[in-house]
Amino acid sequence: MDWIEAVLLALVQGLTEFLPISSSAHLILAPRFFGWADQGLAFDVAVHLGTLAAVLIYFRAELNAIFRAWLGSLSGRRSNEDDARLGWSLLLATVPIGLAGLLFHDFVENSLRSPLIIALATGIFGLLLGLSDRHGGSGRNEFTVTFGIAMLIGLAQVLALIPGTSRAGITITAGLALGLSREAAARFSFLLAVPVIALAATLELWQLLQQTAPVQWGILALAVLVAGLSAYACIAWFLRLLKRVSMWPFAIYRMLLAGVLFLAFT
Repeated sequence: MDWIEAVLLALVQGLTEFLPISSSAHLILAPRFFGWADQGLAFDVAVHLGTLAAVLIYFRAELNAIFRAWLGSLSGRRSNEDDARLGWSLLLATVPIGLAGLLFHDFVENSLRSPLIIALATGIFGLLLGLSDRHGGSGRNEFTVTFGIAMLIGLAQVLALIPGTSRAGITITAGLALGLSREAAARFSFLLAVPVIALAATLELWQLLQQTAPVQWGILALAVLVAGLSAYACIAWFLRLLKRVSMWPFAIYRMLLAGVLFLAFT
């Protein structure tokens, strides 16, 4: 992998990780159009660490408050009940995909990564995103998420194991369908990304440590930086944008992208 390839792929990952448009769909198209080989596990670890750093830094104040309140709830000290409940909700919503990832990781890698499956998932779940935006979203914020709602969002997140679904897309779709506002659904999705990306990066790092192939440390460091900066900018832009527009532009884009994938791979 050369420097230009690393920058472009890290930029694609950073810009698509937190938008409801499927990073996997874009990452399969880029090598196809440019004739690049698979980026490899080390690169996947690098860009995941970059996007994790972005969400940690952007939501550092919220995450600090949530963590302190959650610790207080464990020890019995008085704490902010809303923050503590949100902390427990995020942990609860992480459990389904954590278990499903362990059970079905090999099946997903070996059987569900075909371009046509990615195209179908991109289009179908894009349409569901638009419909949930039109018919859901009662204006509730993320602090109103009950444990039942958190579990339903967590179960929906399992579908993100299917490449093309988009983790951000399916969790925002579920949040809207369960009554959250657009901004609240997006914020809950982004906060939920912290444990999910951390788990994925840990698994990938463990697999990487089992390999003996040489590592291009300079290129990986650049990938971390580019993915992190682009992801941070994307989070800030997306949350501001949702004050003015619906999810339909993203839904339409996904359906068009699905069409491009079908044309490219059939």
